[in-house]
Amino acid sequence: MEIPKDNFSNQASLYARYRPTYPAALCSFLNSVVEKKQAAWDCGTGNGQVAMALSKYFEKVYATDISEQQIENAVKKANIFYSVERAEHSLFEDSSFDLITVAQAIHWFKFDDFYKEVIRTLRPNGILAIMGYGLMRADEDTDKIIDHFYYNIIGSFWDKERKYVEENYQTIPFPFKEIQVPVLRHTLEWTMEELLGYLETWSAVQYYIKSHNHNPVEQIKTQLQKIWAPGTTKTVEFPILLRVARVDKSSIQKL
Repeated sequence: MEIPKDNFSNQASLYARYRPTYPAALCSFLNSVVEKKQAAWDCGTGNGQVAMALSKYFEKVYATDISEQQIENAVKKANIFYSVERAEHSLFEDSSFDLITVAQAIHWFKFDDFYKEVIRTLRPNGILAIMGYGLMRADEDTDKIIDHFYYNIIGSFWDKERKYVEENYQTIPFPFKEIQVPVLRHTLEWTMEELLGYLETWSAVQYYIKSHNHNPVEQIKTQLQKIWAPGTTKTVEFPILLRVARVDKSSIQKL
């Protein structure tokens, strides 16, 4: 069996501290389209951000990840049940869930194998929600620095799967009947330190460090300090990537 990529175990604590959450409007939308709220599966949960949000609506939330370190750093709540499992080969019983979510992780999965698992474990008319976020935007000066960092400094260190994020998840295989989704953005007030911490969670940054033995984020820190006054915040906005489908048995014929 092929070993899945695990790009985030080494920086699990950074991931838990600096990765952005998702807007409340996203979970409110999912709550409105899911018929029953008995059980949800947050697959590729990372540090459990989406699992925590879903726990407000669902009786039970099952959250899985291939990274034991990520699970160890995940937020805890009585109705969230964590386990280390592969997305494509879980131990869940058939027809277990009313909702399955994947946040900023679908591009790492083996699509056909995962979708077969979705069809097997979802209850009739259950919902599959694929979500993520694109490249953050702040202001013109900050964006120029971040774009140069993203494309020119660490650009060659991104995995090939990153293209699906850059294409807003519109090019991933998705053989289901989709539900129209709202256009969402997530707006945060960040200090420069929070931005730098977030950049260090990028998998391409970690690859760069392994290759060059120094942190590429340091190359842009001085530039950011010139446009970012100490102790101040900037408005940072993430475009939300979202594809949602109601999965029925006819979906099996497409795989």
